[in-house]
Amino acid sequence: MTSGFFDGIEKIQFEGADSKNSLAFRHYDPDEIVMGKRMEDHLRFAVAWWHSFAWEGGDPFGGPTFERPWHPQDDMGRARMKADIAFEMFEILGQPFFCWHDADIRPEQGNFAENLKTLEEITDYIAERMQLSGTRLLWGTANMFSHRRWMAGASTNPDPDVFAFAAATVKSCLDATQKLGGENYVLWGGREGYETLLNTDLKAEMDHMGRFLNMVVDYKHKIGFKGTILVEPKPQEPSKHQYDYDAATCIGFLRKYGLENEVKLNLEQGHAILAGHSFEHEIAVAAAEGMLGSIDMNRNDYQSGWDTDQFPNNTPEVALAYYHILKAGGFTTGGTNFDAKIRRQSLDAKDLVAAHVGGMDICARGLKAAAAMIEDGGLERALQERYSGWDTPQAASMLDSSLDEIAARVLQEDINPKPRSGRQEILENYVNRFV
Repeated sequence: MTSGFFDGIEKIQFEGADSKNSLAFRHYDPDEIVMGKRMEDHLRFAVAWWHSFAWEGGDPFGGPTFERPWHPQDDMGRARMKADIAFEMFEILGQPFFCWHDADIRPEQGNFAENLKTLEEITDYIAERMQLSGTRLLWGTANMFSHRRWMAGASTNPDPDVFAFAAATVKSCLDATQKLGGENYVLWGGREGYETLLNTDLKAEMDHMGRFLNMVVDYKHKIGFKGTILVEPKPQEPSKHQYDYDAATCIGFLRKYGLENEVKLNLEQGHAILAGHSFEHEIAVAAAEGMLGSIDMNRNDYQSGWDTDQFPNNTPEVALAYYHILKAGGFTTGGTNFDAKIRRQSLDAKDLVAAHVGGMDICARGLKAAAAMIEDGGLERALQERYSGWDTPQAASMLDSSLDEIAARVLQEDINPKPRSGRQEILENYVNRFV
């Protein structure tokens, strides 16, 4: 028996590039083989419970615009209704995964004991729905940024009682993720930062955050959780300056606190933009250090200075992102989570489904373009040619030499190099052949 929320919307089918059906896949065929692997297994799509079902359509200047049958989200009956509707949409889309924060799936109770009780109750209910649907949990996480208790941070909070509440909350969410067979656990430090240094002991907060994350890793091993622990970079918003600014900052943090072999990164397109980077830059940085875990796929409005979390629609951007993911060997436990929300004026159930259909199609187009570029090998050949000078024994030995020895050689051989073209426009034209 269905809820009626998606009445008139059938399971989405692949109809091919010429289809004019707004509720059909034109490019996403889950069984299509790309580089020897099913497309579904490459992309590993996930629906974000928070934006798709918990978000009510508000923004910084206005309240909710959505009227859903599970609103207000303040009791367990409506939490179960929300779960039923979520699994209906997973079935319509053929989504293999979903993701949640604890506050998305259970109502806020105001104290830890009641939050724990309702979390356990709703995860038991979700587990039953998972058994019936086959949809899996890509990752779980704790919302430690919305409630007023988190206004000065969670693990970085100056109040040790808040640190304790955060530790208990993460334990409960990691337990729930384990119970539901989640393949990862994510920590996003939305309030792990500061508004002003006038009231902030930056070193103490960083040390507390590092110790907290070590506790999470220790508990993961204690309970035998086989998934990956992920942290998610973001430069600002809601905090003025967040400690997990970008991929490079997070990698330095993980190394400082001895976590580089235990924790990987969950990278988001919108966060990369806020940090002044491209998405492929963040992916390439993480991949170069062996710390690429998973991605949140969305985009920002380039005319707005904040995180608008829109569904992806730019094939060249997406193609370059998947190019670096494929170069790194593809996802293992990670996947493509649509951390994206429909617009406040997009009120209907059809809008919610169509947004995911379009996002999945864009990712499929991007994946196929990325695979075609890798199979053609043009970018790799250009890289090899540009760095070919380092292939000689003399150049390689220079890295084990000293400044004195190198300077002597420059004088002896009268080395005076001439600049060589980087051929950027040619390479950009090359990419455009595939997208």
